[in-house]
Amino acid sequence: MTRYWLIKTEPGCYSIQDFARDRITSWDGVRNYQARNFMKDDMRHGDMVLFYHSVTNPSVVGLARVVKEAYPDHTAFDPEDRHFDPRSTPEKPRWFMVDIEFVSQFPRPIPLKELRRTPGLEDMELLRKGSRLSVMPVSEEAFSIIIELAKENDNAKD
Repeated sequence: MTRYWLIKTEPGCYSIQDFARDRITSWDGVRNYQARNFMKDDMRHGDMVLFYHSVTNPSVVGLARVVKEAYPDHTAFDPEDRHFDPRSTPEKPRWFMVDIEFVSQFPRPIPLKELRRTPGLEDMELLRKGSRLSVMPVSEEAFSIIIELAKENDNAKD
């Protein structure tokens, strides 16, 4: 059974253009326990992922697929990495990551304000006040609605 997800990234750190260039990337550096648990316990090979640019003009900008299930996040073991966690060791990893594969960049970004006013998306975790998760589940219905929004012409609903 395919599950659906949304992952957030700051485009200045890793953008959809970077992802399109790399084709496959490790989704490392997640340091929130709930987001980590989603990746570790629930994300499966073949699950579909909405790629979301946060910060400037927050928008869903593309589509990805999980190609490798959770494994220890090696950035937590590296004292030179900004995601280093001295309490995480290779023997007892605290943090995990998944690998995702680029599927497509949407013809137009789907801005947060458009998502907020789109019927059928009211229950999305992304739209809840105070939601700060960088990895979150998305219902199949919400996923389908967003895919349809992405197909609309570039001049629609800005």
